[in-house]
Amino acid sequence: MHGIVGYGAYIPRNRIKVEEIAKVWGADAPSYKKGLMLEEKSVPSPDQDTITMSVEASKNALRRAKINPADIGAVYVGSESHPYAVKPSGTVLAEAIGATPDVHTADLEFACKAGTEGLFLVLGLVKAGEIKYGLAVGADTSQGAPGDALEYSAAAGAAAFIVGKENVLAETIETYSYTTDMPDFWRREYQYYPRHGGRFTGEPAYFKHIIGAAKGLMAKAKIKPIDLNYVIFHQPNGKFPLRVGEILGFRKEQILPGWLVSKLGNTYSGSSPLGLTATLDISKPGDMIMIVSYGSGAGSDGFIFKVTRRIQEARDLAPKTRDFLDKNKNYLEYGVYAKFRGKIRKAE
Repeated sequence: MHGIVGYGAYIPRNRIKVEEIAKVWGADAPSYKKGLMLEEKSVPSPDQDTITMSVEASKNALRRAKINPADIGAVYVGSESHPYAVKPSGTVLAEAIGATPDVHTADLEFACKAGTEGLFLVLGLVKAGEIKYGLAVGADTSQGAPGDALEYSAAAGAAAFIVGKENVLAETIETYSYTTDMPDFWRREYQYYPRHGGRFTGEPAYFKHIIGAAKGLMAKAKIKPIDLNYVIFHQPNGKFPLRVGEILGFRKEQILPGWLVSKLGNTYSGSSPLGLTATLDISKPGDMIMIVSYGSGAGSDGFIFKVTRRIQEARDLAPKTRDFLDKNKNYLEYGVYAKFRGKIRKAE
């Protein structure tokens, strides 16, 4: 048996409401609230970035795993907002949590599925016996240009997973990936904000890859939607994951526990991983969970996990995801938000 032995989340306490953004740009806030099912999003403080959030989420994962960080053999950080263009995030994270120098570290990028890329890799390394434990993190302080549709959803957060063979709390049943060349969203070197291909973002990009990965994964595992207790899809907005779930034959009750986007926003590489942490927070032994990520470019990673009895002792060892999401919030006006996100800069 191999799978998740510890998991952790982190979400900044700052928030901005959709109405606050809309009133600055003269936009129609109800269309975002109703059409895309967005209400507010998380915002990092000036001293928070992908690395600091990765450290917090990883420390929470270590609390649940109850392992010696010196036994971690690989540390992977998936993000499209690494603080440095040339200087890894993973080295800072590995040292901050107490990993030893004989650890394999890499920064990963694949738009919003970079976090599940790391999970896919450490699951394979642990299964092969190459490492005892591996740490995979999906974290982003995602970017959206002022006035662009992305500004209403681009948010911040991190999810971390420690994988091993001992004291597993969610056993890996099956994995699957589905990838094509579909450039619906991109950001070139030296560009601060990403661009998106408009109508291509939903169809064929998001839906084709999520559906392809989900169907391939379920066929490989020989299961049907009715056999799963919970399912998590990438959440660029509130509407897409609910619609793709309906297309695939899932009920809302299977999706809603990991559906965070209406109050969180799109945390890019942390989006579906945070949905998984929230679902693990409320799951019971024997529950079957499927997660399917999506990253522009384009591809989806899919995983099926079976929850074990150890979830009962592990879940309360660190803060739960919805506690980060719903408690101790600090609402910002647009001017402060713009300053925090570097949209307003001092003249040189």
